[in-house]
Amino acid sequence: MTTSTMPMLETYPKGMSLDRAVLAAAIDALIDCAAACTACADACLSEDTVAELTKCVRTNLDCADICGVTARVLSRHTGYDANISRALLEACATACAACADECGGHAGMHEHCRVCADACRACERACRDLLAVMS
Repeated sequence: MTTSTMPMLETYPKGMSLDRAVLAAAIDALIDCAAACTACADACLSEDTVAELTKCVRTNLDCADICGVTARVLSRHTGYDANISRALLEACATACAACADECGGHAGMHEHCRVCADACRACERACRDLLAVMS
């Protein structure tokens, strides 16, 4: 899947202290995860067993919000503050792990939870990969 993330990072007119390829991969994973979590929460609300999925919906929506904010902050480079980016990436990795665990518990019954858990695990890895090159 081709996104505009890397082409946009390549057009940034100043130098960047981050590896652009790792940064682009993280931003793309964050955006994908936010979409998967939002869709999973919506699908959970349509299930006959919605009462049993309350925590899953909440975890999905929290993860989607955190991923969305993190993607937006990482897409801005003027006046970059590494401490803010690190804190957001840590929070995002934590939210993704929690959401992957919660959705993973429902994956046997709900395919949307399996897809979401996979997206969350991939996003957690991408956040940790970017954190590793920031240190």
